[in-house]
Amino acid sequence: MDKQGQDMFAQFILQRVQEGKEEEARAVLAENFRKQDVGTFSKNDVEGFIPKMLTLLKPDKVAEVQAVVAQFSGNFGQ
Repeated sequence: MDKQGQDMFAQFILQRVQEGKEEEARAVLAENFRKQDVGTFSKNDVEGFIPKMLTLLKPDKVAEVQAVVAQFSGNFGQ
């Protein structure tokens, strides 16, 4: 994912995070983006990202975010 895609994805996620959990979500996103930038992002990272992020989301936004993450994570299915 390029920088513009990362920014769009981050904005999407951050708009759906529980109040007071934004900094924690930013840290999770930053770590994943850093790994993408250096080429070490893997399927294991995707699988670790999902449960971490789900605990930070507003309950009514979980299904929406899961659907989007599933689309993005398709590149790491192999």
